[in-house]
Amino acid sequence: MSAAYGRILLKLSGERLAGESGFGISPTIIARIAEEIREVHELVPQIGIVIGGGNVIRGITAASEGMDRGIADYMGMMASVINALALQDALEKVGLPTRVLSAIEIKQVAEPYIRRRAVRHLEKGRMVIFAAGTGNPYFSTDTAAALRAAEIHAEVLLKATRVDGVYSADPETDKEAVRYEQLTYQRAIQENLRFMDQSAIALCRENQIPIIVFDMTVPGSIRKAVSGEHTGTVVSD
Repeated sequence: MSAAYGRILLKLSGERLAGESGFGISPTIIARIAEEIREVHELVPQIGIVIGGGNVIRGITAASEGMDRGIADYMGMMASVINALALQDALEKVGLPTRVLSAIEIKQVAEPYIRRRAVRHLEKGRMVIFAAGTGNPYFSTDTAAALRAAEIHAEVLLKATRVDGVYSADPETDKEAVRYEQLTYQRAIQENLRFMDQSAIALCRENQIPIIVFDMTVPGSIRKAVSGEHTGTVVSD
């Protein structure tokens, strides 16, 4: 099996790390994710990862419950740093060299995000985990993933979810939701399909970065996506 891409950006959901508990970090789940990424690294040595913090706190949810949105978002960024460090530990346990680059300066635990430094790490075969989103409130980690993908010139953005692609509606609540195998950026934006923030989709469109939305819970799904096998939904021109 060979890779269809030379450099990828993988977007992971923080909620995925929690497993069935819905909160915190499951050692079993994160070890399983690390092992899958190790297998992918054998095909694609240049992998960037953006991880969310929803298993600890979701800024937009906390804001809807009365917390100041800016403060809530910064807390969410800090949660993503926690997840990045946990993922770094799990990846290094399976033999992968990693670096955590944070958009918020925390020199004791992560390098500050510098684009050229990130690219250099990738060129040396190191896994780069981008933490703390964009470093700004009011932007999701989806937008951070699209931004980092553009900055490092990734050839594809892989969005790992808990469903097997993009649907016309939420398949968990609407039994008549239709699954798409392919979509254009424009249609995804016009129909307001909520698999990713519209700003993130627009950024990928402007930089011609295809998005593959797939089910992370299926073993081997990341490997299939990077090898060019059909999985999930492809969003492109």
